[in-house]
Amino acid sequence: MNLRVVETRTLMTKSIAIDGLVASGKTAVGMALANRLGSAFLDTGVMYRAVAWAALCRGVGIEDEEAVTALARSLDMRLVEGVDSRLLVDGEDVTNQLRSPTVDGNVSRVAGTPGVRDVLIDRQRAIAAAGPIVMAGRDIGSVVLPDARVKLYLQASVETRAKRRLEQRRRGGSEGRLEDVMRDIERRDSLDAEQSRPARDATIVETDGMGVDAVVALAMGLWEGCR
Repeated sequence: MNLRVVETRTLMTKSIAIDGLVASGKTAVGMALANRLGSAFLDTGVMYRAVAWAALCRGVGIEDEEAVTALARSLDMRLVEGVDSRLLVDGEDVTNQLRSPTVDGNVSRVAGTPGVRDVLIDRQRAIAAAGPIVMAGRDIGSVVLPDARVKLYLQASVETRAKRRLEQRRRGGSEGRLEDVMRDIERRDSLDAEQSRPARDATIVETDGMGVDAVVALAMGLWEGCR
């Protein structure tokens, strides 16, 4: 079966799409929403990160679109049951290796490779079709799940997003300077700009100074209002 033609009404009744640029709060909000709804959560960025990580580990040139696409197609990616988007690649839990600065520096190029996107979009739609899900990424509401029941697009300043990303790295055992992370985020924004645009019917949420609970409450109101 061609996963691109999965019945969209099925996806619409089961899914919430959360989009936004890097470190805009998608993962924290998505995990909290999934907990509230008792559904799965997928940060689709980990799938692109997994391809970048595998390419770096296996010596596949990031610029070689054909080779990177073939690699993406060959990888066995499976979500660990739960809402924290832990990912097995060829049977190995590589989640903690996917937030390194090296992967950060290469993931946008991988995500911009058309063949890789085709492979991973098919997989993301198959995951959504399997049951209720909250899915976060760059273009979930506009491309992956255009008929999602609720669509959010999260925004925040570069400084706020840099502080979030730096804290995330520190929790993973890495260090860094705020100025360097801000420059990296600005670079990522430039690379991701074409993909990361709000769907026409998305609710745009400015998350500067707005806690996760407040965003979740807003999303739950939209969810309940769609019934």
